[in-house]
Amino acid sequence: MTHEVIRLPPEEPLSKAIELMVTQRHSCTVVIENGEPVGILTEHDLIKVLHQPQTRQNLSTIPVADVMSSPIITLKEDDSFYDATVISRAEKVRHLPVIDKNNQLVGLVTQTNLTNAYFHLIELQTEQVENFVAEKTRDLTEKNQELLLLSMEDHLMEIGNRRAMEADLQHTHEHATRNQQQYSIILFDIDYFKNFNDHYGHTAGDEALKQTGKQLTAITRGSDRLYRYGGEEMLLLLPGCDAQQAYLSAQRHVQRFAELNLPHEKSPFQKLTVSAGVGHIEATELEGKSWQDIVAQADKYLYQAKQAGRNQAMGQAMGA
Repeated sequence: MTHEVIRLPPEEPLSKAIELMVTQRHSCTVVIENGEPVGILTEHDLIKVLHQPQTRQNLSTIPVADVMSSPIITLKEDDSFYDATVISRAEKVRHLPVIDKNNQLVGLVTQTNLTNAYFHLIELQTEQVENFVAEKTRDLTEKNQELLLLSMEDHLMEIGNRRAMEADLQHTHEHATRNQQQYSIILFDIDYFKNFNDHYGHTAGDEALKQTGKQLTAITRGSDRLYRYGGEEMLLLLPGCDAQQAYLSAQRHVQRFAELNLPHEKSPFQKLTVSAGVGHIEATELEGKSWQDIVAQADKYLYQAKQAGRNQAMGQAMGA
């Protein structure tokens, strides 16, 4: 991360922020109140403001608080490079303020920082592999496994993998707790998938998993993130989504997937289907809870959906 960060209070005029960003050649300004970051002003924010003729003449009277992006996405001091990369990718942000245990700003991680760190890490890994490849085949295998662990994507389903999922869930839960925001998750499971593999073979099973990932991804919101939870189970993370919205989303995914009519002779439905369970937590319930609790809730409803006959979704908002 970089420690050279432009810090301004919320009431500072926009013209001051622009002056500092131009003279210091910074791509953003972090808005600070009592030492804590409360917003961020990026070049993208400025472009939107400067595009409006009526505001260009009043830059000295517009406070940065009126233009900044908030609530802010932050990292903790002890977050890893992998955590930072997952959060940046998941939240689609290029600037991540770093806070200490007292929520005080200590630095900034930018897309350039992440890119440089990633290439440096790859260079180190490549050098290590090259040094050992000639005489230590076992060490080479271990290094390749380390490189695979750096991946955030499941190579088969082309969605996020389990490791990235856990990092994203941890970040989402902490962000929701700090900002008192609700969120939901949906657990999906392909119905009678063992029967499918036994009948059609594992190659067809792999293709079915690919099709499932593509279909579930196709109808998700831009802010939602899909991960492979394990085996034929997938987890959809829905930040800011209430219980009713999440349940309706789960129903829609189940219905759309069934409408693909992918053949499955060993299923009572004669086609591939999925079951879904919805987990949700209100902003007022976050203290003392963990993301694992929300996953356990979704897993309970997924079990109920399968016990009730599969090809359906269940969650606490069913009766709403």
